Amino acid sequence: MRLTLLLPALKRVGSASVVVQWLARGDGADAIAPGRDAALRACFATGAETLPTAALTRSLDARDADAPDALWLRADPAFVMADAVTLRLLACGHLGLSSEETQALAQTLKPLFGDAGFAFDAPQSERWYLRCARGTTLPKFATPEEALGDDLADHLPEGEQARRWRGLLNEAQVVLTQHPLNASRTQRGKAPVNSLWFWGAGVLPTQVRSEFDCVVSDDEVVTALARIAQISSIQRKLEFSPLLFDGLKLDSSLRWNDGQERERSLLIDLADLRDICQLDADWLMSIDEALKRGRITQLELRFESGERYVVKPAHRWRFWRRVKTPA
Repeated sequence: MRLTLLLPALKRVGSASVVVQWLARGDGADAIAPGRDAALRACFATGAETLPTAALTRSLDARDADAPDALWLRADPAFVMADAVTLRLLACGHLGLSSEETQALAQTLKPLFGDAGFAFDAPQSERWYLRCARGTTLPKFATPEEALGDDLADHLPEGEQARRWRGLLNEAQVVLTQHPLNASRTQRGKAPVNSLWFWGAGVLPTQVRSEFDCVVSDDEVVTALARIAQISSIQRKLEFSPLLFDGLKLDSSLRWNDGQERERSLLIDLADLRDICQLDADWLMSIDEALKRGRITQLELRFESGERYVVKPAHRWRFWRRVKTPA
């Protein structure tokens, strides 16, 4: 089996004991552009320059029969706070909203966007959407990861139609700030939903190509991509453990579905794991043992910072290569 790992940025994970060994013994490969979007596009070919995140997650959150005919945009619930000179994005999506709170805020926002020609929908508490007519010209939107904790003014929409969308954002902030539900949330010590964050625009791809037979990830975007590519997808937290690399359990647990005897290719997405000691102990050590025992014929490391390395079982004998922690 060939195994590919999606890992956090090299500067974050490079001190993990197993990674240090792999980098010293393995071979470097051509790097790609940094960032989550580039990492996933290297694993899943959609034909688009950026991943249509909104359309992909929408395909999981709602069963729209005509979803492929629309352009989707995420309009996630957000919490912003003003300091002395700036307005900062402090939270996006994960605000602990109940379904009742979500629907109450959605009912307030629907007329605002409806008047602008967009259908607003909040099928679940973390991911909200705007449906736009296919062919709608949109400005460039920053991802939440780019803007979190930073000055909002540095990440507002850019390009054609930017002024219109900045205006829509301001109007949404006014509507949300005045909603009585936010006063109640503040009294209960919860962050108010006083803004939205637009991002992830795109059309659902009709075809996705991937080199992998199976992917293991808790990311909804990866799950959606795997579904369109018609490959197996497993939730990491609920269904997968590195202990499955032990012998025959591997074949039955990964549900290879074509019945052919050939080398398999597995992708495991670990990029969201920020506790390096836990990553090392819970995952990397077991994978390293499987590599040494020949259960993995090739291991590829893909870091979110763009670096790539290939490690094979025979590489462990490269004792002359000096082990050092990346800067």
